[in-house]
Amino acid sequence: MRRFSLWLRGKPIVADSMLALVLLVLEVLGLTNAENKAAAAAVGIFIPLPIVFRRVYPRAMAVAALLLSFTVTAVQYVVGDEKVEHITLFSLGIMLYTLVAYVGRREGLWFGVGLVADSGLSTAAGVVSPSDLIFTAMFFALCWTLAEFIGARHAYDTEVAARLAVADYDKERRAHDAVSSERTRIARELHDVVAHAVSVIIVQADGARYALRRDPDAAEQALGTIAGTGREALRELRRTVALLRTEHAPDQLPQHGTAGLAKVVEMMRGTGLAVELELTGELDDVAPEVSLGVHRIVQESLTNTLRHAGPHPKAWVQVRRRDTDVTIDITDTGGVPLDEPAVRIKGGGMGLVGMRERIAVLGGTLETGRSADGAWRVQATIPLEPGFPE
Repeated sequence: MRRFSLWLRGKPIVADSMLALVLLVLEVLGLTNAENKAAAAAVGIFIPLPIVFRRVYPRAMAVAALLLSFTVTAVQYVVGDEKVEHITLFSLGIMLYTLVAYVGRREGLWFGVGLVADSGLSTAAGVVSPSDLIFTAMFFALCWTLAEFIGARHAYDTEVAARLAVADYDKERRAHDAVSSERTRIARELHDVVAHAVSVIIVQADGARYALRRDPDAAEQALGTIAGTGREALRELRRTVALLRTEHAPDQLPQHGTAGLAKVVEMMRGTGLAVELELTGELDDVAPEVSLGVHRIVQESLTNTLRHAGPHPKAWVQVRRRDTDVTIDITDTGGVPLDEPAVRIKGGGMGLVGMRERIAVLGGTLETGRSADGAWRVQATIPLEPGFPE
């Protein structure tokens, strides 16, 4: 049953078709009291149809359900068959639930206005007795309440899923950065090993050449040193290179450039952070280290905004490529008044430290601070040809 339930969850039309079939069976059973069964059946079989596509086209199906309800009332009034009990009430309640839970309260309110008009018309035509209006109102109120609960649950699940996606993505990015940092450290160790070994070999080889005829023992000792140093360097070289033989598929590596920035912004929007992104210039053909630096600055800044910018955070991200550098300007405001410092969450400051270290390695500049209106601003400049320390 759990597998069947999960399968139905991914196929709303199938699930709603089953619900519509149940309503159709009830509709057929309700025609036994009809004096004019042909007229009742002619309109009754269409009543469950909007239920089939209620989650795919909720607004259109809600309008269709209302029109069908008005049509049923008119037909019953014309043929004088007020004893027929159609399942219109249940269909309209389901459509009200669908609008409130999946679309919004405003659409549900407009649909409620249509329901009031339909109920008034049905009462005036004698199709619905005034005593039935109390049950009708209670039924619609129950549908609205249930929709509010389910809608809130869906919104909560969506937000949790979005935040988990951001956390997983940030974890992958940090792991990738850790691997890159480790490879840089290994490369530096490799440089030290090879440079030291080659320097020793060169010095000993020069000494052995001069001592070859005058002092054969010294030359032999120098050659032995050369051989030992070469073997040790070769062992270190093989050990270090073995650590770098991990293969990564290109589609598994984190994206940089405009695609990576767009992915970060989209994830942040999913958590409730309103982000406006402006990209200027060609950003996909810059050096990988520059692209990674831009990506990390934007990601860290938006993460800080999500954590510290208040209950309704918003951020503006501008990334511009100029002739010699790339500028990053990120401003956020969460509506936190300056005279309420207690509501701000103080962090450890490691995010700013990491950004400063990355910018320093790339040879750029970074300025951060809060403006007079409470907005936090991050401005960074990264050269297109960063210089790395030797």
